[in-house]
Amino acid sequence: MSTVALFTWMVTIIFGLLLLIIWIIEYDREFQSSSATRLPVPVIIGHALLGMAGLVLWIAYLLVDEQRLAWATVVILGTVACLGLIMAARWLGVYRAAISPSQALNERVIIPPERNFPVPVVVTHGILAFTTIGLVVLSVLGVGGN
Repeated sequence: MSTVALFTWMVTIIFGLLLLIIWIIEYDREFQSSSATRLPVPVIIGHALLGMAGLVLWIAYLLVDEQRLAWATVVILGTVACLGLIMAARWLGVYRAAISPSQALNERVIIPPERNFPVPVVVTHGILAFTTIGLVVLSVLGVGGN
């Protein structure tokens, strides 16, 4: 089960990096001067770096089988999940916000970069993240064997 968690974690990171790349490409200084971003840069960076750091710790745990590394991974995953849920809630508000047709026709509308996230990628990233968390926690608790 711990090896399956490793693979789901890697795929989760791939989807997360795709979202990060889209956000970086769409990030516009003009938007930032007119309105605050809905996804603060420290939250995005913290989520991404902690997710990757947790993966490194999980790999170390798989290599040396040290239980402290496994529990440290669970703590990091909890933090990553909290940051991810914060971003998901803020993204949902941006995604649901409607642009009035008169605005779109009369003026240049500046939208947050996260408005361009493909919904299937966001949903897949979330599902994989919850799956990874479940597999890691079950592995650490010794349910289902390693």
